[in-house]
Amino acid sequence: MALQLNSDTVGDGPPLLVLHGLFGSAGNWRSVARTLSATHRVSCLDLRNHGASPWAATMSYAEMADDVAHFIERQPTPRASVLGHSMGGKTAMALALTRPDLVDRLLVVDIAPLELADTLSPFADAMRQVDLDSATSRSEIQRRLQQMLPDPAVAPFLVQNLVNQDGHFDWRINLPAISASMGDIAGFPTALRSRRFERPLHAIVGEHSAYVPDHDPAAFAPMFAKVSLEVIAGAGHWVHADRPREFVAAVLRALVDAG
Repeated sequence: MALQLNSDTVGDGPPLLVLHGLFGSAGNWRSVARTLSATHRVSCLDLRNHGASPWAATMSYAEMADDVAHFIERQPTPRASVLGHSMGGKTAMALALTRPDLVDRLLVVDIAPLELADTLSPFADAMRQVDLDSATSRSEIQRRLQQMLPDPAVAPFLVQNLVNQDGHFDWRINLPAISASMGDIAGFPTALRSRRFERPLHAIVGEHSAYVPDHDPAAFAPMFAKVSLEVIAGAGHWVHADRPREFVAAVLRALVDAG
């Protein structure tokens, strides 16, 4: 059953949905959304098990795409442009393949519809293992995470998911469900490989990221035949955070140029 997703909406104009990546939230995209709101009505969604959206035991791409479809169907316009980063990008592609009638323009940030190695379970494991009960500050939890993570630089991003309830820290994301679904998150539904999205897909990738192999549009074939790809110099996987001005300019070009 589709969940009713939390959203943060700013601006007026054609609708644009923004879907965050794993361990992210709508709030991570607030600055980008404010800039894009000059020309669009931008709704940043919290995907299931993230942010302020409901929790569920499973989170396949079919389920997450259905959640987003349910959101679009409740809006005053019949279709929306959809921008997704990483896990959100795979969700956007799954939506385009299952409900093309709801997708106007499709923008995918630094991800391809491919099976990837599960490199993110250690991050979820560290978050579950860190002792929150004895912690007295966010900075203390961040230091503990840095000691446990394979990449300590990710710790400040992860602690954005901390909430303080009556003096007690807890995670606002559903870590058990995320850990159990990591195989689905790293992959892409094989059932969708026979489907085709006939409208253009614009991919925006980071120069120093390997999530789209060789920065090759062929990584999106055969499901997406009309692919344009733009590489943002100096950016890694978090393109929007590494090069925000260049990223927003690329998004605006895609929104204008996509057919």
